[in-house]
Amino acid sequence: MDREAVEKLQRAGLKVEQPELLRVPVQRDEAGRILEVGDAVPVMGNEGLVMVSLQPISRLWTGTAVPPDLSRTPPPEYHAFLLLLESTAANYCAATGKPETDDTFERLYRQLRRKPEGRDPHPLFSYLRGAARLYLSLRDTSQAEFEAVLNRLSQSARWHSTHVGSTNYHREVLQKLFGA
Repeated sequence: MDREAVEKLQRAGLKVEQPELLRVPVQRDEAGRILEVGDAVPVMGNEGLVMVSLQPISRLWTGTAVPPDLSRTPPPEYHAFLLLLESTAANYCAATGKPETDDTFERLYRQLRRKPEGRDPHPLFSYLRGAARLYLSLRDTSQAEFEAVLNRLSQSARWHSTHVGSTNYHREVLQKLFGA
C-alpha cells in the first residue's frame, strides 16, 4: 500500500475505498495512437481523472499472506482486484474497437505474473500493469496473492480458448461483466 498515492487520489476526490470502481483509461497521442502507461498512471473514477505516480509492483507487495485456491469462485476479498484488472482489459478492447484473443490475454496475464516490472510490446500490458499498481497502492497485497490473482486470470483466458484466434474470454467474461 502506498499512503502518498492514496492521499493524492483522495485529494482529487476519487473514492479509493472501492478500487473496483476505478479505471485506468486508455490514453492516446495527437495522432490517435495508444500511449503506454509509464510511471504516472491515469486513474479515472466517477469524480474525474487524475494522473498519479505509482511505485513499481515489487515495492508495493505487503506481508506474507497466503491466498486460498482461486481456481474455483474466488472469495469476496479478491473480487475488487480481479474486477479492476478485468475492467481495464475490457475498457482497452472497447477503446481499440476490437477484442483481443484468448491467447493474448493468457500471455499478458502470465507475463505480468512472472515479470511484473517487465515490458511487453503489446500496449495492453502497460495498462494491466498500471491497474495492478493502482490496486496494490490501495490495498495491502502479498506477492503470493498478486501471483494467485494473475494466475487465475491467465487460467480463465486459457479455459475459454477453443482455437487459435478465439475471443471467447472477451465475449463470455469481459462483455458479460462490463458490457465492453
